[in-house]
Amino acid sequence: MTVRLMLTRHGETPSNLRHALDSRPPGPSLTEMGHRQASALADRLAGDRVVAVYASIAVRAQETAAPVARRHGLAVEVVEGIHELQVGDLEGLSDEDSLRRFGLVYDRWTRGDLAASMPGGESGEQLRARYLSTLEQICAKHDDGLVVVVSHGGIIRLGAEWLADNVGARLAGAKLLPNTGHVLLEPRDAGWHCLEWTGVDL
Repeated sequence: MTVRLMLTRHGETPSNLRHALDSRPPGPSLTEMGHRQASALADRLAGDRVVAVYASIAVRAQETAAPVARRHGLAVEVVEGIHELQVGDLEGLSDEDSLRRFGLVYDRWTRGDLAASMPGGESGEQLRARYLSTLEQICAKHDDGLVVVVSHGGIIRLGAEWLADNVGARLAGAKLLPNTGHVLLEPRDAGWHCLEWTGVDL
């Protein structure tokens, strides 16, 4: 028996269209395109043995998870700890300087400098602690099948680097996840191994 973990980004939101930094839950709902993307995600996973569907406390994650859960006769389990990294003073901003400041801190995190913090927001240490502990609690409940965890692009890329033996700083920092893109992990030795990054085998 083998459990697989699919870390999935939510569908499109109005903030995505504006390229705005949007981290504070509960946040906006999906756009019409986002709902179509969520339905398409459910279609893609229709043939998989999905045993549980989890979502962050953000509305967009729950709305994305709902069609997947319905397709498999499951309820969406909403959990704390896997919501997006908190950008603090940069919340809602989309100007070039704010995006640059975000990128500088995020790059430091991918290179292991977890003491760095978003201005007025979380440090990498805080983020890692809450995210990994939540995933550990989720995984402890399942020993087989596909577990779908719908959350957010920034935190998924970091989480994949922290968990997987074949994901490093270059991939986590540069390989953005599209809306409803995913990272697929399976247990390997004492940790995890990344099988797919949005449909691309690793």
